Amino acid sequence: MGSESGELILKVPGSFKERVCFTPVFNRKPASAATGMRLFGKTGKTGVPLPTVEHVDVARYCGTWYEIAAIVRKRQRGCTHTKAEYTLTSEGRVRVGNSCRRNGKTVSVSAVASPVEGSGNAWLKVKFFGLFSANYRVIELASDYSWAVVANTSGSGVWVLGRTPYMSGEVYEAVVAKLRQRGIDVTRLQKTPQ
Repeated sequence: MGSESGELILKVPGSFKERVCFTPVFNRKPASAATGMRLFGKTGKTGVPLPTVEHVDVARYCGTWYEIAAIVRKRQRGCTHTKAEYTLTSEGRVRVGNSCRRNGKTVSVSAVASPVEGSGNAWLKVKFFGLFSANYRVIELASDYSWAVVANTSGSGVWVLGRTPYMSGEVYEAVVAKLRQRGIDVTRLQKTPQ
């Protein structure tokens, strides 16, 4: 399947049966490529990129991810029930489906991504509509893969993800503390209604 079907290309050793797999969450369906550029944060900001985790085990990261909180981008406003579902095929390709509810309707977006060489699968170049790309970095990851934090390079876009739609207050506060230590403005984090 090509990028039109929303595949995520990952270099995965060995073969896997088709299953749901990881990629960064995004939760809008742009009306056009121009809208997509605004949506996915092509702001022209520069700075020191946020460091990633050392390695992401793609097989362990497989599954559905729910957006627990995010630094909400302009085009994300009003989204609820945000989640991402990804299917890894036996060929090492991943079909990507990100969705949310907005104004009572489900909206979705598809993308194709590939890991940046040498990143341990923790830094992905995600290509939307075959027209433009964005950087998504796994910057925090629970040892049991129950939660993760994904950010764009500058940290102006941050997504706290969980395996279930709800995260305990204790775990959430620990994640927020980690982000604060990284210098991320956690006052901008907004919880996502699920």
